[in-house]
Amino acid sequence: MTQEGSSSRHRDFAGALKRAALAALVAFGLFSLLVGIRTDTGPGGALELTARFETLAVLVAIAFVGVFLRETLFSGATLDGSSYVPESVRRFTAHIAQFLGPALLVFAAVAPIIFYNNRYLLDLSIQILTYVMLGWGLNIVVGLAGLLDLGYVAFYAVGAYSYALLAQSFGLSFWICLPLAGILAAFWGVLLGFPVLRLRGDYLAIVTLAFGEIIRLVLINWQSLTGGPNGISSIPRPSFFGLPFNSEEGGFAHTFGLEFSPTHRVVFLYYVILALALLTNAVTIRLRRLPIGRAWEALREDEVACRSLGINTTNTKLTAFAMGAMFGGFAGSFFATRQGFISPESFVFQESAMVLAIVVLGGMGSQIGVAIAATVMLGGFEFFREFQQYRMVVFGLAMVAIMIWRPRGLISTRTPSVFLKKEKPVDIALAREEGRG
Repeated sequence: MTQEGSSSRHRDFAGALKRAALAALVAFGLFSLLVGIRTDTGPGGALELTARFETLAVLVAIAFVGVFLRETLFSGATLDGSSYVPESVRRFTAHIAQFLGPALLVFAAVAPIIFYNNRYLLDLSIQILTYVMLGWGLNIVVGLAGLLDLGYVAFYAVGAYSYALLAQSFGLSFWICLPLAGILAAFWGVLLGFPVLRLRGDYLAIVTLAFGEIIRLVLINWQSLTGGPNGISSIPRPSFFGLPFNSEEGGFAHTFGLEFSPTHRVVFLYYVILALALLTNAVTIRLRRLPIGRAWEALREDEVACRSLGINTTNTKLTAFAMGAMFGGFAGSFFATRQGFISPESFVFQESAMVLAIVVLGGMGSQIGVAIAATVMLGGFEFFREFQQYRMVVFGLAMVAIMIWRPRGLISTRTPSVFLKKEKPVDIALAREEGRG
């Protein structure tokens, strides 16, 4: 190694140490009061302070080591200037990614068989698939059309309450109420789209956030229709082609000669939400290849250029809001029939933030990325359930780490919606004329 290379290496190493020390200092400033000191109420009502310097030291050390490793190992080059990720490794990971989607689909199909005796994992899987469907629906608005929507939970609520009211008032089955709930949610999506046609960026985000809060307040105050804060209970459960999941004669278990088990209904709900999620995925992929999907992507890249090309941005925005809202309504109707009870507390802003975080962290416009992000985020929440005090801290650190190392999401690459399956030969005469010009 030359003297110049050795000095460059020492400078990089010293710079990494300097930045790691600065990160540790910032972590100490942030966590000194949040984690380093714990406040409790004493026996006499006085405030008692308990020092937790060991925990504070651990967090500071994690910040120091993490930044140091990022600067030395996970940057564009290592300390000696060589490339960190070889091209062969990149090709291998790209080859593996082709089989990741089918592998996840196969695992999702056989998961109820594997975890049949584990009710907790089945319920968690249903919740994950629900958020995957919500993420794919919001991905149409945010990922494809580039419209920042912070009130997506409103369409989720519209679908849930539409199903509950239609099923209780008119005695309709789940399979009839499901498309009706989606249509009503799409209608509200169009109503939201009209006032925000001329808004972009932060202004659009504020209006959609306000729309979500308006829907929640209406659900709370319109007690004669929605039940107010008490919500709606005794929502009808779905049936298997008219066969209820109960122990009575004529039920699902009795008809097929099976021993009655409450898990039958859970497995059925799992496959219902899996089918709805796959339908959302298939429709989204198909729409992306159609002219409307390419118009969404053109709108996302540059609205001014989109208008100059003669694309009707009004219809493009309205269709994006309507399609995203429809799938949110489908998910809401499933949520209502699964829970059997809904209330405005289930449709707060935190739900919109969670779905938006899934879309952004997974990679806007990436279907497989949204599925992976939903699985990691919800599964991570359950994994850290026992560490209640540090649950949100770990969640926040994970989001910051992803934004640092993968600023465009876990899956940042998107398959082109239009591409040539084979190369088109160019006449040599045309090439010569182009060269003369």
